[in-house]
Amino acid sequence: MRKRWLLLVPALIGAALVPADQSPSAQAAPVPSPAERVAKLTGPESINDTEARFGLKATDLGILWDNGSGEILTAFGDSYGSGWTGPGGGTGDQATIDWRCNLLLRSKDRNLADGMTLDSAAEDRPGHAKQFLDCKKVDRDEHTVIPTAGISVGKRQYVQYMSVNYWGPAGSWFTNSSGFAYSDDNGETWTKDPDARWQNTTAWDDNFQMVALTRDNGYVYMIGTPNGRFGNAHVARVPEKLVLEKKAWRYWDGRTWSPQESAAAPIAVGPISEVSVQYNAYLGKWLMMYLDESRASVVLRSAKSLTGPWSGEQVVVKGTDYPGLYGTFMHPWSSGPDLYFTMSQWDPYNVFLMHTKLTDDGQVTNLVTDPGFEAQTGSTPTAPWQLSGRGGIDRTNLGHSGANNAYVRDSIGTHQLQQTVAVRPNHRYRLSAWMRTAENNSETMLGVRTLRGKTIAQETGGAHPAYTKVSVDFDSGRESLVQLYGGFFGHGQDVWLQLDDVVVEEIR
Repeated sequence: MRKRWLLLVPALIGAALVPADQSPSAQAAPVPSPAERVAKLTGPESINDTEARFGLKATDLGILWDNGSGEILTAFGDSYGSGWTGPGGGTGDQATIDWRCNLLLRSKDRNLADGMTLDSAAEDRPGHAKQFLDCKKVDRDEHTVIPTAGISVGKRQYVQYMSVNYWGPAGSWFTNSSGFAYSDDNGETWTKDPDARWQNTTAWDDNFQMVALTRDNGYVYMIGTPNGRFGNAHVARVPEKLVLEKKAWRYWDGRTWSPQESAAAPIAVGPISEVSVQYNAYLGKWLMMYLDESRASVVLRSAKSLTGPWSGEQVVVKGTDYPGLYGTFMHPWSSGPDLYFTMSQWDPYNVFLMHTKLTDDGQVTNLVTDPGFEAQTGSTPTAPWQLSGRGGIDRTNLGHSGANNAYVRDSIGTHQLQQTVAVRPNHRYRLSAWMRTAENNSETMLGVRTLRGKTIAQETGGAHPAYTKVSVDFDSGRESLVQLYGGFFGHGQDVWLQLDDVVVEEIR
């Protein structure tokens, strides 16, 4: 998968100074432990010796699904043989690079603690994994065809793929369409269904160009994102026996399942890419894992329902620890608190098995990502937080809890911290945050507005010399995305406000 990787580096500014109050921080569940690398699965020095066994020296993605017959099927993206030299995809001796747009391997290994053994491959000759979905290999037409998800229904295997027109700037690529292919012989041969296809728009913004697939109560669910790494997530479903009937798919519009794809409402705020979704019996929740390009991290969300509300992001793997990371897919045979997943790195352009432990913090589902600003590494707020006006991040134990908090400070005008979150339309929510201000701060505010700037609800007040919990209830109305904010309006004197432990929770 020939895509570039982008790491965002925060700038630095000054901070405010007031004493701290240590109280438990509001978090989103589940809480993953720092991920560890279990084994290299593909390429040179991998546990599977894939170059010698399958002619596979370099590849990416490693999409996993249970075939229903005691095997895990693993689909890879753009893959290369002995002529590949790296770094990244497509580099090396073009005469011997042996480019295949996609590959399929199988595994029966249930002991994941020491890695995942790849037992066999769909081959075109002994010892050579074949390209299982055809592609033109013509730039600005169909450069490649890459699987994005797989699932089994009965004995039939389904793969959802994207047809890439061309690769753009870092984190961007542009697709012709996405579609379903199926196999009735455990992945040896595949048929692309010409009708089960989601054509991209002329603006390159169709919401189901890359997907995750999962099953629940007789339905196949498709959690989709646009091409590239910067879109929101949406969800659609179809009865299991009608996967290839495009007209049978229904799209969640925030209230009901609509036959109109254009009605699909966001269920999670981007940037979301290469998403993986599965039910975790240990937690009793759905998990959503993906790369957040703006944070250069692999993150995890959870929800009781596939339609949400989905929690804020929890970081699983940082790009500072594993440069060029992307493409994480949860292993279907993970059990208990142990979550195994595949992860790609651009250089060495191969796939690794990773592991993290899951715990539930026991608190309500918080829709806010980085609610206590503890993931902020500099003095300027970075995604998912945005600063409007003047302010920054205190990183010197000045917060309500933890080491960090955000602040705004100036003498005149409106200064706010803000974040966009996904909500369910026509549901009740409560926004709360801990605030502390200068004694001369006469106009503080905590509120929620539409993305068009219309206020939905706002709580205003004066000074809070000690940390004070401020709350405001609101009805989401027709909105599926809202922007929360906290700050003040200055009237000519130097004033400041600190913000910490922000929570948006659904209330009954």
